Amino acid sequence: MKIINLASGSKGNLTYLESDGAKILIDDGLSCAETVKRLEKINVAPNELSAILITHEHSDHIKGVDVLSSKFNIPVYAHKSVWLGLDDKLKKVSSLNRKEYEESFNLLDLQIDPIELPHDVKCFGYSVSEGQRKISVLTDLGHINDRILASARGSAIVYLEANYDRKMLMSGTKYPLSLKMRIDGPNGHLCNSVTSKAVEYLSATGTRQFVLSHLSEENNSPSLAYNSVCEDIKKEGIIEGEDIKIDVATPNIGAMFKLK
Repeated sequence: MKIINLASGSKGNLTYLESDGAKILIDDGLSCAETVKRLEKINVAPNELSAILITHEHSDHIKGVDVLSSKFNIPVYAHKSVWLGLDDKLKKVSSLNRKEYEESFNLLDLQIDPIELPHDVKCFGYSVSEGQRKISVLTDLGHINDRILASARGSAIVYLEANYDRKMLMSGTKYPLSLKMRIDGPNGHLCNSVTSKAVEYLSATGTRQFVLSHLSEENNSPSLAYNSVCEDIKKEGIIEGEDIKIDVATPNIGAMFKLK
């Protein structure tokens, strides 16, 4: 199994995952044309895709889904409760390609375990397994709890939201107070310090590769997120580069990770 983030952030999110028998996207927040362009850069043709998994209805996660699915006949999977917010946004997805789920399911040789996340709309992360190998993607959530951590436990790789630095958010002048409170609230996004706590827990349960994801362009930066998390976990005796590795997803194509 291998995975690569093709775009991350408020302007669009797109992750590609491949197993021996499946090629899937988790979200597609880029235009269809840009999605195809980025897939071609990793030698994947869009008509080879087995499915698109949707986390939630926000445009930075579904912008390209309608056209991509209809143009290349790709099934689109979303939780039943998420589809309630997608009906008027994904009108080109055919009825045959509209796939609802309510619990874990198999997709070719993959097991898909949805993880409900606390956000201001219905939202789900995913743990994807091929045999004993497991990868989890957890973005767009306002807080971490034991249920979420337990769901991602045992993942070799975790894509984990590190959306904002709280000091930057609160001191900034661009956002109104109401938006700051939404972002910082229990159904908003994760700040760097909370992400650090999740990294501490998951590293203790076997995760060795983390990818900090969904960074705010206004209230965070790749270097700030990376340094903040590394400093926090170092206080707990976890050394990045020795005990675990941390990468940062950006709006550009990221690193490819392979599980043997």
